Amino acid sequence: MQAKKRYLILFSACACVVLLFYFGVVQLPVSRRNQNRRDDRSRSASPHWPHFSDPLQPFIPWDQLETEDYNVHMSPRQKRDVNSGVYRGKRCRMDSCFDFSLCKKNGFKVYVYPQQKGEKISESYQNILSSIEGSRFYTSDPGQACLFVLNLDTLDRDQLSPQYVHNLKSKIQNLHTWNNGRNHLIFNLYSGTWPDYTEDLGFDIGEAMLAKASISTENFRPKFDVSIPLFSKDHPRTGGDRGYLKYNNIPPFRKYVLVFKGKRYLTGIGSDARNALYHIHNSEDVVLLTTCKHGKDWQKHKDARCDKDNAEYER
Repeated sequence: MQAKKRYLILFSACACVVLLFYFGVVQLPVSRRNQNRRDDRSRSASPHWPHFSDPLQPFIPWDQLETEDYNVHMSPRQKRDVNSGVYRGKRCRMDSCFDFSLCKKNGFKVYVYPQQKGEKISESYQNILSSIEGSRFYTSDPGQACLFVLNLDTLDRDQLSPQYVHNLKSKIQNLHTWNNGRNHLIFNLYSGTWPDYTEDLGFDIGEAMLAKASISTENFRPKFDVSIPLFSKDHPRTGGDRGYLKYNNIPPFRKYVLVFKGKRYLTGIGSDARNALYHIHNSEDVVLLTTCKHGKDWQKHKDARCDKDNAEYER
């Protein structure tokens, strides 16, 4: 009996060793190979992401991982659709996407394309073009121009706006000196459509510079694009009298320090910022007026401040 017990114990020990060898030694390299394959796939799918060591993987933000995974599994057609109107020339700078030789011969001259008969153009954009045409930098000869400005109204690229110009893509491509946008300056105040308001202009700007309001830091190209304020449609074309701006007038000789009037988005992009404006509104020198009346279903998202805000806005 004692011998049988010893053999049984020895057999059990050998069986355990075999199982451990099979699962621990044989299967472990297979598991490592699978892990290596996953690592290789992740590295090849997202070469822009730093190659962190394994201990740091848990600290990668989840939103970055989800975005990365989403981009990996997007089809080529989906990626083209997403990037169709957002700037493809993100790496453009003055030394790579601007031809200075056009400026050396005749100096800084700006050419505005002749306006086409029947083409819709807003008063705001007409004021911009008129200001350029009335300046000493304007030239009617494209052969002498250093900078080109479109005759097509690109200020409002919200598809829900009545001032939205359709078929801009084909119209711009037909311009005789477009040259993929090189040495062109495009003006834009509004882009995208509520509630997302992406920066898609509906056409590829190519190598053109962008003078845009509310441009994101992600898409802004330093020392190439121009960040401009969002001005109202009834903004005067010119400022005050000559010498109106005085040097180092601090505090300024004005009653109001800050004034804003616009829609207060209750949901979607921009809602957090505009909902917080009431914190600095004092009805004296800082006046921030917002209305909740935006969209057909705005009352579904109505909050406790809407009635008061709407009344102030309308008054």
